[in-house]
Amino acid sequence: MPRPRIQVIATPPGRTRAVCLVLHGGQEQSRQPAHRLRGPYLRMLQFSLDLRRHGRRGGLAVWQLCYRYRGWNRPDLDPVTDTRWALERIRDRHPGVPVVLLGHSMGGRTAFRVADDPAVTAVAALAPWTTGRDRVAHLAGREVLIAHGELDTVTTPADSLAYARRVAEVTDGICRFEVADENHSLLRRPADWSSLVRRFVLGTTGITEPDPVISEAMASPLPDRLAVPLRRGVLTG
Repeated sequence: MPRPRIQVIATPPGRTRAVCLVLHGGQEQSRQPAHRLRGPYLRMLQFSLDLRRHGRRGGLAVWQLCYRYRGWNRPDLDPVTDTRWALERIRDRHPGVPVVLLGHSMGGRTAFRVADDPAVTAVAALAPWTTGRDRVAHLAGREVLIAHGELDTVTTPADSLAYARRVAEVTDGICRFEVADENHSLLRRPADWSSLVRRFVLGTTGITEPDPVISEAMASPLPDRLAVPLRRGVLTG
């Protein structure tokens, strides 16, 4: 039987102030084993390495999970089981330390599902797979960032917007960015994606000051903060 695997990407040289758990995408149904050399895992590795580069010395640990299987696999919800297992491992290693979840596609849906864990303080979901059945009440008190490419046809921006509207009913700490000229792969504007993730993770954990662009989005009135254009270079210039 395959087992979930954790790759510890970054271990701080001193006290660990926060952990970012990185969750890759997948597909709706598949019992094929997930693998670290496949696209969904490698896509998220760029974010893990960027967070290590900018956050490790400030106290950020970065863990990246590889699920047992490629699929969501209802009703078993295999990636949810695997992520809860990973959160237990984090708790054993870093008791009492806050956790930020970073997920893409199915990883975003998984992150939202397990955000009821008491260690989780924030969720960043990139092109998340969301449905009208997914619950949101447990996101109260968490900070939530959603970003979606406008050209995405695998997981649709309309679905993540509908989900964001529901989340906004339970927490004020949510914003959603719309990324022009980008599809599901996140490869057309890599610097913008990496900068957005980095600034959210480091800012919400207190390793850096809150980013002004994200703070402005969070403070915007509804519905504006759920459809914030991510202009080219605004986070990287």
